[in-house]
Amino acid sequence: MTAAQAPLFEHSAWVEARADARPSSGDRHADVMAVVHDATPDEQLALIRAHPELAGKAAIDRTLTDASQAEQASAGLDRLTSDEFERFHALNAAYRERFDFPFIICVRLTDKAGILAAMEQRLGNTHEAEIATAIDQIGKIVRLRLGDAA
Repeated sequence: MTAAQAPLFEHSAWVEARADARPSSGDRHADVMAVVHDATPDEQLALIRAHPELAGKAAIDRTLTDASQAEQASAGLDRLTSDEFERFHALNAAYRERFDFPFIICVRLTDKAGILAAMEQRLGNTHEAEIATAIDQIGKIVRLRLGDAA
């Protein structure tokens, strides 16, 4: 699959399909994010849950999408020390326990230290705030992926 054909959303083709069924505004990012914002709370949670954990099992067993693999590598998540891996694993577990979905951040806009700091800080958020933050971060990921496809 080429960059131009790569899905914008992780395992959530329904977002692009719904955007394609609507009249276009001429701004693909706005169109697909309108679908996300118009989705039901359950659909939004499904979209969030479709994302892999950072430096998680999918990275180890190589089941990440090509886009996620490249994005995680850009932040150095494919080159973690054992201590860094353990820290990511502990924070991923704490985050999933608290929110029941994976931590999402646009890794291309930060680095390992920034990701770890954000994970620690965001553990203090409310569930509602974290859903909004995850959707905002997904929007940033999608904007970069659209730029890659251009």
